[in-house]
Order: sequence, then structure tokens, then C-alpha cells
Amino acid sequence: MKELSLNILDVTGNSVTAGAKNIGISLTEDADGMLTLQITDDGCGMSEEVVARVTDPFTTSRTTRKVGLGLPLLKLASEQTGGQMEVRSKLGEGTTVTATFDTKSIDFTPVGDVISTLVTLIMGSPDIDFLFTDRTPEREVRLDTKELRAVLGDEVSLGSPDVIAWIKEYLSEQYNSTGGQDQ
Repeated sequence: MKELSLNILDVTGNSVTAGAKNIGISLTEDADGMLTLQITDDGCGMSEEVVARVTDPFTTSRTTRKVGLGLPLLKLASEQTGGQMEVRSKLGEGTTVTATFDTKSIDFTPVGDVISTLVTLIMGSPDIDFLFTDRTPEREVRLDTKELRAVLGDEVSLGSPDVIAWIKEYLSEQYNSTGGQDQ
């Protein structure tokens, strides 16, 4: 994939399909340029047997096609930079996907447009709660849809155009006030 934000969209889409009600997405970059992407969910989880095969492109739960490339492509992107990917999951409890990347590697895929990815996820699944954080030594960007729900109440959908516009602006302001979104 051209950017990690597309991997985030794909893997998080798996979480939505798995029935998750809460999804965490975190990007954490340390002072040495090591980036950790972690996506956690409370969906249906996977058996140990499925977890062992999940990076095989011919392992998928989809019935519309027999190939699943999301996790294999994320693993490849990670390993090309000298990083690694790990999938932990328990049936009935959820899944955690963790991938590390060396951002100094010539093979590092840019993070890309995380704001559009988050907006797409929220618009597509307005009833799911997302907790997003993007941390570097210089900044922290955060969005918690549970906090938005507490303010908005049950009357307003997170997928409404006004809320989506506010989310875009809110995230853009956080990135702009701290030096911009990493590309």
C-alpha cells in the first residue's frame, strides 16, 4: 500500500467486521525514529490456529474472495524497514495488531493522510467508539469518540456532516499546532 493510513483503514475494517464496539488506533514514534502502530479491538477475536495463519494471503474469513492481503501487506511494510508485526487474539475477547517501523529506512512507507482515514472510519461506523492517538517526542494528537458522545448525547450521530467537519478541523488544528501531520 502507498501509505500506512491505508493499512490502518484495512486492518480497522477487519475489526469492524469482527463486531468490535471499541477500537484503539495508536501511532507512537520514539526519539530514534522507531514507529509503532497498534490497533486493538474488542471484537470476536481469532483462534490460535487462525492467528498462526493470519499473515498468509490465502487465509481470510471473507466469502466474496479467497484472498486477504491486509495483514500480509502490513507485515511486509514493517519488515522491509527492519521492523516486525505481531498479532495477538483471543476468541471472544478481541485482537491486537502491533507493527513496528524504522522511519529512517529508505523502505519506510509514509504514514499518509490519517485524518481522512479516521473520518472515513467514523463515517462508515458511527456507532463504534474509536480512540486515536499519534505521539512523537514533540507532540500528541488525540481523538476519543466516547468523549464526543458524552458532549453530543444520543441525539446527534458521529457520522453527521457537522460532526465530521468538526472532527476534521479538530484533528487538523492539533497537527498544525504541533508541526503538522507526518507524511
